[in-house]
Amino acid sequence: MTDQAKQPQAADQRHPTNETVSVQKRPSQLSGIQVMFAAILSIGLILAINFSSRIAASQPLQEAHNLLQAEIERLEAEQAELTQQRDYVRGDAYVERWARDEGKLVREGEVLVVPVPGGGLDAPTPAPEVRVRDAQTAPPEPEPWMVWWALFFDVAPPDLE
Repeated sequence: MTDQAKQPQAADQRHPTNETVSVQKRPSQLSGIQVMFAAILSIGLILAINFSSRIAASQPLQEAHNLLQAEIERLEAEQAELTQQRDYVRGDAYVERWARDEGKLVREGEVLVVPVPGGGLDAPTPAPEVRVRDAQTAPPEPEPWMVWWALFFDVAPPDLE
């Protein structure tokens, strides 16, 4: 082959024709399905994060709701008890019980008996006289030189007695 024959072949190899370009695909291009899948996946991820943050934010509210509901139930029970007590106090049975117990009242024909504690009219015995000694509850105050000795030498001062 001559040099001229080699040159067209070399030119063909450097510049591919349109047929070879259409057959080759670039691996970096994304198809429409891949783009849609990525968009749906990202939207789903955003929704999941948003939903989980809403759940986390609602938990303290739910706890507060439960506490308030328990408080309401307790107060309703207390109200029912107080209403029952009010109805009893307004009735004749309470008035009669109070009159007999605290008011010391009696009905016609009854006699009020008040028991007197003790053995009668004896004079009370005087309490025996109790002598109280002063007791020293705090340790004795050390002399100032003993305090200084302990601070400087980290040992108890010598016993000079």
